[in-house]
Amino acid sequence: MGDGIVKVSRQTKGRGGKTVTLVKGLALDPLALALLGKQLRTACGSGGTVKDGVLEVQGDHCDLIMEELTKRGHAPKLN
Repeated sequence: MGDGIVKVSRQTKGRGGKTVTLVKGLALDPLALALLGKQLRTACGSGGTVKDGVLEVQGDHCDLIMEELTKRGHAPKLN
């Protein structure tokens, strides 16, 4: 479970040079997290996954994800 502070960050380390956008700290149950992940990936038009409560979206979509999370009532911070 998250701590309620939603952090959006970009990572390339250990991913063969590919960029992913990470969303951490969402206080949602696994089912709601998977559903939100699907909605965010659809909005970004890319793939991704949920690992250990962290949403991963392929590509650099920080701005779009921040906007989508704000629309859904979260208060994301860019890391």
